[in-house]
Amino acid sequence: MKHEMENNNTHLKITALKLLHFGISLALFYVFWLLFRYHRLNVVRNSRFRYNYFILGAYAAILFFFIRTYNAYLLGYTRIRTMVFAQIISQIFSVLLIFVSVSIGWQKIRSPWVFLILLPLQFVVDVVWSWFANKYFFRINPTRKTILIYRNQLDKKRFGTIKGKPSERLYKITEEFQYNGNSFPEIRERLKGFDAIFVAGVNSRCRNGIAKYCKEENIPGFFLPHVGDVIMQEAQHIQSFDSPVLFVQRSYLKPEYAFVKRAFDIFASLLGIIILSPLMLITALAVKLYDGGPAIYKQVRLTKGGRKFNIYKFRSMRVDAEKDGVARLSSGDRDDRITPVGRIVRKCRLDELPQLFNILKGDMSIVGPRPERPEIAEEYYKKMPDFRLRLQVKAGLTGYAQVYGKYNTDPYEKLEFDLLYINHMSVLTDLQLMFATFAILFLPESTEGIEEGQTTALNEEELEK
Repeated sequence: MKHEMENNNTHLKITALKLLHFGISLALFYVFWLLFRYHRLNVVRNSRFRYNYFILGAYAAILFFFIRTYNAYLLGYTRIRTMVFAQIISQIFSVLLIFVSVSIGWQKIRSPWVFLILLPLQFVVDVVWSWFANKYFFRINPTRKTILIYRNQLDKKRFGTIKGKPSERLYKITEEFQYNGNSFPEIRERLKGFDAIFVAGVNSRCRNGIAKYCKEENIPGFFLPHVGDVIMQEAQHIQSFDSPVLFVQRSYLKPEYAFVKRAFDIFASLLGIIILSPLMLITALAVKLYDGGPAIYKQVRLTKGGRKFNIYKFRSMRVDAEKDGVARLSSGDRDDRITPVGRIVRKCRLDELPQLFNILKGDMSIVGPRPERPEIAEEYYKKMPDFRLRLQVKAGLTGYAQVYGKYNTDPYEKLEFDLLYINHMSVLTDLQLMFATFAILFLPESTEGIEEGQTTALNEEELEK
């Protein structure tokens, strides 16, 4: 009971901090909005205040959407600069959408100078709030003594990403225990005295015991999921039986969602091709003029149902990059096959732009699993037959794995990311992932390549353990 009250008090304090920032952001916007529409006479006087409140409400809804999309209030788990970036990018998109909307409604584009003053002031608020809120968060959330339970080095490595990040201040791993098929009663005593538990690679029976222990002792437990766990997230409770039954089947797009998704793919790809055509032309010329080779290359990839198609990309490597006939992923900055022009093209993600034509043709969607090469996919299938589950939907230009993972993300984790998307497919999820994609353009680690000597992201040595 005491722990529950402490948790509730902590939650209320953090929520109050977030509401304070959100309220200040709305207040700042409202003041500058009034300056923006000052002397606007074509709005009926009686509806002036209601119109202002409507705009404020629209801004609040849009800002809330972007804050959720970019995890702008993720205190304790991200760096201050990451939170500030997420907040300011949320505000920029929100202001931009309001500006475009009212300009269309008024049939006139007015000078945005007022908003150009708003955003620097908002940035100062973001920096001050993030610094104070982060400091206060760790003040009311003491470091938790944590035990890590893992099966092999691969599991340990996956949880090792916590080290060097803000969350390490919150969860300090003071003991590691390698799991060797132990039953839960055998390790229960070992868990006593810890304030948090990290679990990876433990069998379901023992893991269920640890999960129950976390509930009973009111301590947080963090579990790396198995593919089966992710699949069960979409299970539906069937009430036609006397016992609780969970129903699972192959994922598919409902007709109405499939129609909206395809219609949006066509609209967005056409719009993107029109707007970005000058940039694509410049990129094509730069690639062509560097070594005289083709600007665009085609490569066979897999999409829904394992169907093969030719993906279009701007060439960033030498023409003879795979002269040995071996299909391999890039090792990033260390890859000598990448041309000087190609390094710039890859860094700015310009090599992906021709895929808009794949989307327009229907081979790909804006959002979906990353399309793999058949040769590399076959290597993954040998170790992980479940990797085929990604092919339940069309391949995509962006998605969970592309946004929250990296180029060299382990294929098992990539599969889990893609299944998470397949479980939660919706128009709102697609919109969030599209906007979230913009943020990763500023994260160079998202393009990290594989290690030298590897041809895929599969670490076979660790998988064998």
